[in-house]
Amino acid sequence: MNSQNSNNSAPRLDKWLWAARFYKTRGLARDMVMGGKVHYNQQRCKPSKNVEVGATISLWQGQQQIEIVVEQLSDKRGPAPQAQLLYQETEQSLKKREQYAMQRKLMAQSASPERRPDKKQRRQIIQFKQQ
Repeated sequence: MNSQNSNNSAPRLDKWLWAARFYKTRGLARDMVMGGKVHYNQQRCKPSKNVEVGATISLWQGQQQIEIVVEQLSDKRGPAPQAQLLYQETEQSLKKREQYAMQRKLMAQSASPERRPDKKQRRQIIQFKQQ
């Protein structure tokens, strides 16, 4: 999976993000870079930016920001296990993702009523709030 472009140059950022399976299509990867959702070495860039080994890329996937370091170059999309060899996620990013997952879990466990209050209970709630 360490293949490079035929002219032996570094792959474009949008193509590398697609090959590393961060985005489902190359067009979506291009749109995310153009929209400022992807930063290359802490700076906004164009989709045509050449990716280099050791570069830091921070990107948004859904509600989460992920920060990775480029380990290998590729412009070919392969199986997920091979795509994961192209990058290494930073420790800081892993900690943030774990915290976010824990917060989501706690929010899901929050006590929610099993049913809506009936008329008598609503009157009691209104009366309690007015006191």
